[in-house]
Amino acid sequence: MSKITKHTEELVTPILTKMDLELVDIVFEKEGANSFLRVYIDKAGGVDIEECSKVSEQLSEKLDEADPITEAYFLEVSSPGVERPLKKKEDFQAHVGSYVYIKSFEPISGEKEFTGTIKEFENDTIYLTYKDKTKEKEVEIPFAKVAKAHLAVTFD
Repeated sequence: MSKITKHTEELVTPILTKMDLELVDIVFEKEGANSFLRVYIDKAGGVDIEECSKVSEQLSEKLDEADPITEAYFLEVSSPGVERPLKKKEDFQAHVGSYVYIKSFEPISGEKEFTGTIKEFENDTIYLTYKDKTKEKEVEIPFAKVAKAHLAVTFD
């Protein structure tokens, strides 16, 4: 986590706590000539544009006061969308039964990418069921080996 994202997390957490919202992710990245500070928030049932706007206004004020970013940037506060990232252990626990995409740092059972359903999350291990051609398989993915994960959309 960069200093900018860490500082932003410290500033936004009290705002989100008051509004009963969850911090999903913070990303500070350059796209072309512009820099973007993106803050993804959520709650059960999803967030609306009004909540994003309120968080943006309050966070913008805090960022102006603290001034942790020396360059010009755009602040974006939004919902993570349908392919919400899964970053924390609590995310995996909360999404047992959900269809997900997981990429690991190293091969597990000969594969690095899996798309399937979280059957269970226990002892820092994700138990995932997935289809390999027509056969259903199970894999145990240690949380520490997850490079990237997000909810996935299925068109069954």
